[in-house]
Amino acid sequence: MTQKTTPTRLKVSQVAKNFENGERRVEVLRDLSFEISSGQSLAIIGPSGSGKSTLLHLIGTLDRPSAGAITLDEINPLQLAEPELAKFRNQTIGFVFQEHHLLPQYSVLENALLPALAFGKSANAVVARARELLQRVGLAHRLEHFPAELSGGERQRVAVARALVNRPRLLLCDEPTGNLDRNTAQAVAALLFELHREQNNILIIVTHSAELAAHCERRYELREGACFAV
Repeated sequence: MTQKTTPTRLKVSQVAKNFENGERRVEVLRDLSFEISSGQSLAIIGPSGSGKSTLLHLIGTLDRPSAGAITLDEINPLQLAEPELAKFRNQTIGFVFQEHHLLPQYSVLENALLPALAFGKSANAVVARARELLQRVGLAHRLEHFPAELSGGERQRVAVARALVNRPRLLLCDEPTGNLDRNTAQAVAALLFELHREQNNILIIVTHSAELAAHCERRYELREGACFAV
């Protein structure tokens, strides 16, 4: 069943990102603008070094733009104080990276629970939510296992469950299938889009995979710091 939520709108307005290298300024992104709403999916493609991951980090509040603004429902999270920003990021944004980043000393269930416990949510409610998600990703029989006991695809499915445990309005994925074989990558991609439709969130994926990008409603290519619809 699709989760009913208030529609969310992400707005990227004239965003630029520069890095200083001694006396030289490197322009990575320039004057990027687009909007995307709940239930929509966007693939960001482009050659290595084009700024795809940089853009995703800016949208996810992991970095700050050199110019422009990124807002979610008219809120610019980077104007929040650090504690409020951390809470906003935790409760509003889910991340899935190419590396699963599971903590080896924690079980599958504990890894999936970590974002939900960061700000003291009800333990019973979040455990039920984590168990539900892990069942959905096919890992109900692996709850007490540790990351070292899982395959690469299983670890990435735990990462997907962890990213969704707080019901984020914005799900950001950076090469989520990049380390997987083709069959496992297809299974993880199908799972991502199935859960995206059910949660009715905004899904943004950075990828080199044309097959994964084709699943998205919209596709932007980054070239020479600029963004082009494809």
